[in-house]
Amino acid sequence: PADIRDAAQARVRSPPAPITDVARLCVCDLLVAQCDVNCCCDPDCSAEDFSLFTSCSVPVVTGDSQLCSQKAAVYSLDVEANPPERIFKLIDQVNPSIFCIQATNYKQALYLKSPEIPTPENFDQLLDKFGGAAFSAEPDSWNWDTDAQIPPDANETSRYEYGAPVQTEDAFLRLPSPVVSSWCSDANPAGFLVNQATKCIRSVSVEKCDSIQALSMLFYINSSILAVPKSSQMVNITVQSIVVQSLNGMRTLLSTSDVLRLPMVLDGLCINAVLGVNYHITHTDTGEIIEAAAAFVLGAISKEALSIEQSFEISFTQENTQPVPLSGNPGYVVGLPVRAGFQPQGYPFPAAFLSNKHSQLTILHSTSTQDCLAAQGARAPVLFGYNMISGCKLRITAAMKCQPLAQTLLDVLKGQSFPEYVASFGNSQAQDVLDWVPITQLLISEQMISPTLQSSCQIPVSLGIEVKWTKYGSLVNPQARIVNVTATISSTTLKQLPSARERIIPVTSSVVFTDISSPAEPSYKAWPTIDIKLPFDFFYPFV
Repeated sequence: PADIRDAAQARVRSPPAPITDVARLCVCDLLVAQCDVNCCCDPDCSAEDFSLFTSCSVPVVTGDSQLCSQKAAVYSLDVEANPPERIFKLIDQVNPSIFCIQATNYKQALYLKSPEIPTPENFDQLLDKFGGAAFSAEPDSWNWDTDAQIPPDANETSRYEYGAPVQTEDAFLRLPSPVVSSWCSDANPAGFLVNQATKCIRSVSVEKCDSIQALSMLFYINSSILAVPKSSQMVNITVQSIVVQSLNGMRTLLSTSDVLRLPMVLDGLCINAVLGVNYHITHTDTGEIIEAAAAFVLGAISKEALSIEQSFEISFTQENTQPVPLSGNPGYVVGLPVRAGFQPQGYPFPAAFLSNKHSQLTILHSTSTQDCLAAQGARAPVLFGYNMISGCKLRITAAMKCQPLAQTLLDVLKGQSFPEYVASFGNSQAQDVLDWVPITQLLISEQMISPTLQSSCQIPVSLGIEVKWTKYGSLVNPQARIVNVTATISSTTLKQLPSARERIIPVTSSVVFTDISSPAEPSYKAWPTIDIKLPFDFFYPFV
């Protein structure tokens, strides 16, 4: 019918309903539950407050300035009134620009949408859509239905973020830990990418051990993990290994972990009780969990025991990467390896040190034969806080050529791939560029013979590494931080030996740690003294 068609056309031509209520919008309202001076839109201001205003700091409040037509809240003061009062008007404001937005009908622009991550499966599709000089973000259907609701999951993340609880189908992944006392609490959620290790005390009763959930393996693996928060994709927790511990502490690794061992009472003992759980979570670089495994330690509980100590641990590893052990959190711990790396070309941050699997700074490892040529490839990690020295002996004959010999000795001293950077903290990550200290390399040549001799060869004979560190942070719990690393290679010049002659040269490698921390306070000897006598009543009425 014509009346229905006209009503529909009028409804289409009418401007969309405003999304922002400008009457409630106030950009100068800065104080909580207090009236801001000259802020005429502040709802905390009373008529008495408005009578004291001299002007309105924000006379006009609007929403999106790019809209063609919108509501505007106009504020002013009637100074002729006694007392002066505020005047509020809500008007229709028209944008004079010919380039304006008629309607905000693109709902996807009203909230932040996580971008689609390129993968080998969707790369061609994304390239066809966004690879050209221009592309369209037009949705499937344009409509003027301003009453359409934003999807309820529009603001939900499609991936795990650091510290977010690892969700399961019923709640979250439990990592029992002590809360107030040393007793276990099962309400502690495991945080994504947060490596934790806890120990707590669990009250037990041998007669009821088969009914205590916390002693059963099923309690820790029966709930599947959500691959991403609030999704329907599940990741089952598999049993990686089972270790059985006897009453005297002896542990035995079972050959198979396919069969669940549930707690039961046998000969007055509670066997197969969970004493420890070690979770290992594998995730992608986009924050999606793809694999979960648990390693168990089961043990026996005697009937005299009223409680047991349980240990729990969780670690996270990104797929297609090898886990790198840390040397402190955050500061270095004495005796743990110094972490090192180098920066490949084209990478904005230091990558893992490829010469060994642990990303450590290493030096020459002494062997029983003390032969430098046989010691090539043998390395020892540099341990934080430990001054170290090692060496070998080089037997030089007349048949040896200078350049290959010098390169061989350099490889013996520095290794195949000497790092360019050292981690300033024990838990420095590769992407944190400022947490990596460059290694300064120096070359020192020592003249061992007269320079007038004709045939000579210069070879490296020692590598000295000096690590300067400082105490960082609170004086109560200072953290060790490396601030400078210098590697000095000393070389010597040798005369070419006549035939049938040989010479033995010692080759050394050393590491020295130097604490350059400033003293927390000056020595009392540096304090000035005043030789005066105070009046007898100077501290009156105090003694």
